[in-house]
Amino acid sequence: MLEIFFKNKGQVATTGEIDSLDQLGYDDVLWIDLWSPTGEEKRAIESYLNTTIQSRAQAEEIESSSRYSENETTIFANTNFLIPGPDSYSMEAVSFMLCEGIIVTIRNVPLRSFTDIQRKLMANYRLMPTGYHILVGILENRIDLDADMIELMSKEVAQYSKTVSLGGTVGEEFLLDITQLQENTMLVRENIVDKQRMISSIMRSDKFPRDILAKLNILMRDVNSLINHTNFSFERLEYLQNTVIGLINLEQNKLMRIFTYVSLLFMPPTLIASIYGMNVDLPIFGGIFDFLVLVLVMLVSVFLASFLFKKKKRKV
Repeated sequence: MLEIFFKNKGQVATTGEIDSLDQLGYDDVLWIDLWSPTGEEKRAIESYLNTTIQSRAQAEEIESSSRYSENETTIFANTNFLIPGPDSYSMEAVSFMLCEGIIVTIRNVPLRSFTDIQRKLMANYRLMPTGYHILVGILENRIDLDADMIELMSKEVAQYSKTVSLGGTVGEEFLLDITQLQENTMLVRENIVDKQRMISSIMRSDKFPRDILAKLNILMRDVNSLINHTNFSFERLEYLQNTVIGLINLEQNKLMRIFTYVSLLFMPPTLIASIYGMNVDLPIFGGIFDFLVLVLVMLVSVFLASFLFKKKKRKV
């Protein structure tokens, strides 16, 4: 799918027809958005801009040289956009290409950041007169969305912490939820650091207009703040995880103490019952009172063991 945003009589119009590029000059086109493009669409854009579009494998490379590069006419930038899911987050690689002041974006999923910027562009393109300004606008919107996700995650961490402090039920499922939240936090931090590297590379470039430098400085400060916030959230989750594990261990220790106490109580009567359960003649009075006497002796041994156990516990 292809969508071209171009200037038309003081406004921005869109078209999805490849053939329309033949009637449009470089000064007319602002943005070419490729969403799961076909080979024909890619070849048409390459022919129009006289450049080469990066493959998906190149977009997913993690090396710095692959994430951002420039040549005499074109800037290539790759970054990941975080896709929130019901339980976990996923990363989606997005490629940006800037050539002749035109921005070309390649993606495979719908992204809210793109939809928002396209709406703003249609409303007033003078706020984003070139592809460079559009790229910065997309990054601004994306970082705002990442900040919202981090805020929601912080609220989840606070809720988990409140549950633990109020003595709520904690167990294996609770611990798994914390582990999943830790994983999400690491993904968010990785995503933010990727934006930091991209913005840093843009700021070192001499191809971008100087009027967007102030916005880039603000974006860099925002990104650094978000990284610090994710670090704090991860440390808080790690502390919470250790606390939950400690509480679970305490519950298990209490249960083991109960089993140990019961075993100690019944050791003397078990010994007595074992002796008098042997196939030998061990009478006491030689009558029916033998059974009652044995029961009495076993009860006395239980109370005596309990008394000695509590007395030793008080000394400790």
